[in-house]
Amino acid sequence: MTQARSTQISLQDTAHYHCILRCVRRAFLCGEDAYSGQSFEHRRVWIVERMWLLSQVFAIDVCAYAIMSNHYHLVLHINTATAESWTDEEVAQHWTTLYKTPLLVSRWLNGELKSKGEINKTLELIGEWRERLTDISWFMRNLNEYVAREANKEEGCKGAFGKVVLSLKPC
Repeated sequence: MTQARSTQISLQDTAHYHCILRCVRRAFLCGEDAYSGQSFEHRRVWIVERMWLLSQVFAIDVCAYAIMSNHYHLVLHINTATAESWTDEEVAQHWTTLYKTPLLVSRWLNGELKSKGEINKTLELIGEWRERLTDISWFMRNLNEYVAREANKEEGCKGAFGKVVLSLKPC
């Protein structure tokens, strides 16, 4: 029986995890489809560039990766010390690199908030972002959604492109 990823990760045991994304619907991730003759090799660049961006935003390091024709492997290191060392402003800057800045946070960054309630709500949201910036699920979601959108746009279809499998073997 499958388990939620959050129940499989224990930072007390290890901060390194092996993740695998397998393509669904017999889609090609990279390489050349021998049947159609179509090359998907350019997708390798999408994945590498997105991994690099995400490793700059998240407190998750990409230790190793391998990109195959229908799946890829990542060895990730969750760097909680880095996330804890970030100021609240740095957390907001990291998060809003990928996601739209809520008006409340934008006003807080500009020093425009006066209400204690607004400030507390903003800090609560930033605390949630700090946790997400060390969360493999959020990292993989962001990577896989990007690849799926690009591949679906290219292939003229909709839906899931891959399924993530987490290996709990210590690295």
